Amino acid sequence: MHYYLQGDEELKKLAALLATSGVVLTLAACSSNYVMHTNDGRTIVASGKPALDDETGLIKYKDANGVKQQINRSDIKEMVELGQ
Repeated sequence: MHYYLQGDEELKKLAALLATSGVVLTLAACSSNYVMHTNDGRTIVASGKPALDDETGLIKYKDANGVKQQINRSDIKEMVELGQ
């Protein structure tokens, strides 16, 4: 009986993993990532399309961890959409 319960728990874990993977893949398919290359040689990956604030000159974006960030437009040399 111990093996049956262990197998049942493994099936539950597998089902949870598959469900989580499906959600992640669905969300990833809905939004594009962008790469920004800065004048000082850094590479920044943005989740979703960055937005320019014309009043401040700042580009607002979410980083790869989902944290909101800003960078001055004049610091960006190039911005490219990934996977398109």
